[in-house]
Amino acid sequence: MTRLQRAALKAPWVLLTVLCLLGAGQGISLGAKQAGMTKHDLASYLDPSVPDFVNPGLTLTIVSVTITGNTTVQVHFKIADSTGLALDRTGADTPGTVSTSFVMGFIPNNQVNGETLYSNYFLNTVTAVTGGATATQPTGDSGGTYTTNADGDYLYTFGKKLPATFDPTTTNTVAMYATRNLTSFGLLTYYANAEYTFVPNGSKVVNTHQVVVNAACNQCHDPLSAHGGSRQDTALCILCHEPQNSDPNTGNNLDFATMIHSIHMGSSLPNVQAGTPYEIVGFNNTVFNFSSVVFPQYIGNCTMCHQQAAQANNYLTKPSRRACGACHDNVNFATGLNHVNLPEPDDSMCAQCHIPQGENEFDASIIGAHTNPMFSTQLPGTTFKLVSVTNHNAGQKPTVTFTVTNKQGAVIPLSTMASLSLIMSGPTTDYGVLQSGTSAYISETATGATQVGGQYVYTFTNSIPSTAKGTYAIGIEGYVNITLNPGTTIAETQRDAGFPQVSYFSVDGSAVAARRTVVTEANCDTCHQLLNAHGGFRQNVVYCVLCHNPNQTDAPTRPASAAPNETVHFKVMIHKIHTGTNLTSPYTVYAHGGTPTDFTQILFPGDTQDCNKCHGTATQEIPLPAGVLPTQTARSYINPTTLPITAACAACHDDLPTSAHALTNTSSLLGEACVVCHGQSGAYAVTTVHVP
Repeated sequence: MTRLQRAALKAPWVLLTVLCLLGAGQGISLGAKQAGMTKHDLASYLDPSVPDFVNPGLTLTIVSVTITGNTTVQVHFKIADSTGLALDRTGADTPGTVSTSFVMGFIPNNQVNGETLYSNYFLNTVTAVTGGATATQPTGDSGGTYTTNADGDYLYTFGKKLPATFDPTTTNTVAMYATRNLTSFGLLTYYANAEYTFVPNGSKVVNTHQVVVNAACNQCHDPLSAHGGSRQDTALCILCHEPQNSDPNTGNNLDFATMIHSIHMGSSLPNVQAGTPYEIVGFNNTVFNFSSVVFPQYIGNCTMCHQQAAQANNYLTKPSRRACGACHDNVNFATGLNHVNLPEPDDSMCAQCHIPQGENEFDASIIGAHTNPMFSTQLPGTTFKLVSVTNHNAGQKPTVTFTVTNKQGAVIPLSTMASLSLIMSGPTTDYGVLQSGTSAYISETATGATQVGGQYVYTFTNSIPSTAKGTYAIGIEGYVNITLNPGTTIAETQRDAGFPQVSYFSVDGSAVAARRTVVTEANCDTCHQLLNAHGGFRQNVVYCVLCHNPNQTDAPTRPASAAPNETVHFKVMIHKIHTGTNLTSPYTVYAHGGTPTDFTQILFPGDTQDCNKCHGTATQEIPLPAGVLPTQTARSYINPTTLPITAACAACHDDLPTSAHALTNTSSLLGEACVVCHGQSGAYAVTTVHVP
């Protein structure tokens, strides 16, 4: 404990608050990361004296659980801050009260299909808003008593008694969720979860249930949280979200497997597509409509969620009506409707037809039925390589040598290519500067390239601008149409797309400088598996920015009646798409064929303040490097162009006051003055204000 903390514990709380505020008033000490703090914690950016005094964070440990007389449950637990300092749950001896809640469930023995699903000991009967329909829902304990052993060391005795049906031979789990509120100190509200699993008669724990783990969820959710943020651990969630739990208003089962599958399926649910929304009526009769959810990758990628867990392969070995029917919600297992007319009264025979893997892709096996056509083993595997670019000085027409092969290395004839293009853009300081009157990039069809041995040679019909300076880039894209399962009733055509490649070259003899890395493909693919667009063959963020540059809009596809045009600059477009429902103004882009796409329905699963989720190291920080261009933003408050920093920030913060603030702090002399306050040494640095 620090000297300041010891003094604080002896001082009146009024004085302590003054001391804390004085510490906070000293400003933000950038880079002063505190022990135990993470990128999600405001305290990691405060002056060291503030977190040293308050000691933010919350950790929770269940030491033991005792059951007396098969009726009374007592939990021994400890609470501490992020440094391990014990906390007073009442907030008298240490800053911030800590509220704790308890839930308890068990795994009944001898379940059908070898399942190990939880049941909850304490159930409420709830009635639909409209009256009439009822359902059971698990609840936590209430009315219990606390005994203090010492600060941070407590015993809690449940207020509720276990039912007469209590079986001491079953696996039991007590879970806690705790909340520590330090907002009065200018900090955050901290949450912690903990679980304790045991068999009351002292036997070894054999039956467990762990089908998903937080690490898998947090690939996208960053972090997974619900019910106001306090429930963050899947091991806690499944104690209440089990088969006893349902919504009386909609009839939807709230078992974890059913609910999570249905939520992630969202807009792709057959019943949603037929016009029936997928809704859950929650606390205070709040209606949650998940019908617009779009899973950010192929929905059949089961291993995206089912990984790392002890029973991650349950989806392969223990198929069930409740899990499978959550996605295939138009199947009636009682009648056999949409189940090849085969009724299934229980889950005992599911695995007879739905084996883990069969002989063929797209069959009735679980892996086969969830095969992503983009990754079918039947695809030859189109592969590109940009070998060289010659005749590449300003004013010249560059000649590109490249290869197109399959994954075995055999040359693919260009006559079989459904699409093959070369894209030229530059300079790499920021793409979009080409000769006046042309598009912000040049795309040419290269299927007419000349074959020279195992390579192809193509010369552009367009020239590099005569005034070009620095480094330019050429990229390649394309695909072959392949028939999967030819000659069968499930035959389909799939694009076998090559992963686009980019090659850099100097147009004036200067050193070649690749474009800066702002986001990485690996970061995108954490959620997207393989980021792709425009029919699946536009991949690779290094390639995307050739076209999605500051001067590019949807002008080629937007009808005149919907003018003005909308920017599709990558940084603006991606920020807006991920902000989605939190945008204050619509962001609608007209795609191929003049089809409008409204991105304001997107529900981002993570926290948009966590810039590092997508960005490379420190690439969201300002100032920006030299040569970055303003963005054409005819549909924004600042138009026709928005300066580079403002364009990025206003993409998410798209309200009028933010644009007015940015415009007020822009001058004809120095341009944007954002760095003064939002640079790394500023009082409101980007890395400081973007704290979840």
